[in-house]
Amino acid sequence: MQTSKAETRQILTQYVSCDVLLKHCMAVEAAMEAYAKKFGEDEAYWGAVGLLHDVDFDLYPNDHPNHAREILTKYNYSDDFITDVESHARDWSQERTLLQKTLLALDELTGFIIACALVRPDKSLDTLEAKSVVKKMKDKAFARAVNRATIIEGAMSLGVDLKEHISFVIEALATAAKRPEYQNPPLL
Repeated sequence: MQTSKAETRQILTQYVSCDVLLKHCMAVEAAMEAYAKKFGEDEAYWGAVGLLHDVDFDLYPNDHPNHAREILTKYNYSDDFITDVESHARDWSQERTLLQKTLLALDELTGFIIACALVRPDKSLDTLEAKSVVKKMKDKAFARAVNRATIIEGAMSLGVDLKEHISFVIEALATAAKRPEYQNPPLL
């Protein structure tokens, strides 16, 4: 990987000013690191891909992620890294690697899980269960911008049961939310 976690965060905050988007990127980072650990992959690399996956969204919301390459090239990220970042595009035509499948499987789900936690009385990930998330997925009025099909297809592409995938991500986010690097801004 080309930069440290602190440097990667600094790059992100140069291009992303929206607090909600920053939190989303951090949530994807945390979940990517957890899956990398589960799969025996490079946690720092996977986390950095997750953190920077929306680096161009604030500037180019209608042409995202097509500007990630021009931004990340300035910081000497490799072509492979940038391709991994770009791979969460819904219209990606190439076969996805395990990392790329994981990124797509987490992009919509992390935000949906956090939305589910925020409407609970305790606003906590610690008490959130997968069955509650699945139930909320059926409520089309709740977090209506979230593409449920992408969440379901993401779990399928990883070869895991949807509830198992959701439980894993809830645990990853709950664990990350307690770590100091996820306190400013807080994940929830």
